[in-house]
Amino acid sequence: MLWREEDLPHTTNRIPEKNFQSLRYPLWSYNKARLIQAYLQLFLFITKHGTYIDGFSAPQSPDHPETWSAKLVLEMTPKWLRDFWLCDVSAPGIAALNALAEEHRSQKRRVTVLDGDFNLRVHDILKSGQITEKTATFALLDQRTFECEWSTVQALSQHKAENKIELFYFFATGWLDRSIAAVSRPETQAKVERWWGRGDWADLRGLDPTLRAKQLAKRFEDELGFKKANVFAIHDDKRGGRVMYHMIHATDHPEAPALMIRAYRKVSGRSELAGDVQLDLDDLLERIEKGED
Repeated sequence: MLWREEDLPHTTNRIPEKNFQSLRYPLWSYNKARLIQAYLQLFLFITKHGTYIDGFSAPQSPDHPETWSAKLVLEMTPKWLRDFWLCDVSAPGIAALNALAEEHRSQKRRVTVLDGDFNLRVHDILKSGQITEKTATFALLDQRTFECEWSTVQALSQHKAENKIELFYFFATGWLDRSIAAVSRPETQAKVERWWGRGDWADLRGLDPTLRAKQLAKRFEDELGFKKANVFAIHDDKRGGRVMYHMIHATDHPEAPALMIRAYRKVSGRSELAGDVQLDLDDLLERIEKGED
């Protein structure tokens, strides 16, 4: 010992150590949920109504409800979204969704929870008669990697002749190469082919991530007929870091791309597409709220 015990400083009010374990959830999950919420809040100033479909809607981080898209969307105000379809395949996920639905159901709001594979249950939603040509409808496809089949995306895109169901499609950029490299069994190969919708899925491995996402967005325009499909990077940190997901935002509404860029700026502080925007967004929102145009 360099010092005698009596010479060492002591305190009777020891400060307890902080537990930071609760902060260790993926930040990109939080950013995804906030982006969807921020966009819908803006877009509902145009539609004043809407139907929300969430195909993989159970909480991905159950201990952190602030990362749960379905919860954030249901809690939005004004409560102009009136019809919700929430689907998941896991028993714990369905239990969480049922509890959330009970909290938010009312005479003016319908929250339907669907148990099972969204690739099958999507047809129940589309056949319900609740989504007409005039119903503003938004579908979140927040898959982890290969869960959302291309035929499901096609079914959603073909349901309405004009003003298609708007899609938020998440593409697992951060681990796509690793996931494709791990595919070996015939049943897994078949699953990935259903996800990609074509037999050339192995060619995705090793491509530049941004160009790969833009190629996918082009399929939304060329194959599915959307008027616009833009790509937004979801990073593992607010101001940079690795890209974990790319979100494809596919829409027919002329104002939607500009509003998504506004929401993206609000949540992330970045906008790869800022140079494409020709609208004064503050003026646009002011005109929307006044009922002009």
